[in-house]
Amino acid sequence: MESRNFETKSEPEIIYSRSVKAGKRIYYLDVKKARNDDLYLCITESKRRQGAEEEPPQFEKHKLFLYKEDFTHFMEGLNDVVGYIRNQFGEIEDREEWTPRDAEVQDETEAEEDAQEDEQDTPKRGLFGFMKH
Repeated sequence: MESRNFETKSEPEIIYSRSVKAGKRIYYLDVKKARNDDLYLCITESKRRQGAEEEPPQFEKHKLFLYKEDFTHFMEGLNDVVGYIRNQFGEIEDREEWTPRDAEVQDETEAEEDAQEDEQDTPKRGLFGFMKH
C-alpha cells in the first residue's frame, strides 16, 4: 500500500496577485500554478469578523477557483449580470477606500446607518462591484 505524506503538500505557487479593497472586505485575485503547470485564478474574499476587543482580529475567508477553460463563459455571465444591474439601477458610484480608522468611526455610527439603510431602497453591490465597463 502506498503511503502519502500530506505534511509535505504545499500551497500552489502564486504567479501574480492583486488585492482589491472594498469596504470591510478585501478580495485577493491570485493567479496560481497547478501541479501540471496550468494557471488558474483563485479569488479569495476576506472579511473581518467582529469579536471582543481583547481578542485578536479574525477573518472569514471564502475561495472561488476559476480555471482558464472557464474564463470566457464566466466573463460572459459576469458581464451579463453587471449589465442587468446597471440597466435596472443606473451607474454605480465608486466606493471610497476603507481604512482601519474608518472602522472606529463606523462602530460609533453603525446602528444609525443601518436604520437609514432600512428606510432607503438602495441597491447593494456584490462581489464584483469594483469592476467597471
